[in-house]
Amino acid sequence: MIKPAVSSRNMMLVAALFWSGIGMLLMGRGWCLAGRASFMPPLLAMGVGTIKALLVLDRAARRNIVRILSLPERSCVGAVYSWRMWGMVLLMMVLGRLLRMSPVAPVLVGGLLLAVGWALLLASRLIWQAWRRFPVPS
Repeated sequence: MIKPAVSSRNMMLVAALFWSGIGMLLMGRGWCLAGRASFMPPLLAMGVGTIKALLVLDRAARRNIVRILSLPERSCVGAVYSWRMWGMVLLMMVLGRLLRMSPVAPVLVGGLLLAVGWALLLASRLIWQAWRRFPVPS
């Protein structure tokens, strides 16, 4: 069986790109929905997202860093997250889809997407810092 094995440094890069990329994607979608009304919903959402990042997602990012550091060198890129975390990602995708299809006001859905996206992007800074500290192979 073929497995896409990557170095620990590249695994950290994949994690940082995931967190940042998903965060920016959610922020873009959220801004399209919440930013049309006024600047207050986006500002409030980013405040909530900052609190979520500092109280919840920073801890998750640190656990992700420790997990990657504990993996053997040249692990499968899918091991960037545990099975439990991949399940959580899938659950969040389904819940997000259901929320966007629900009768909830678009400005509220957008605010939630913006808050979660900003929280992911802000917490990704820890993974980027860990990636930068990795020695570059010569």
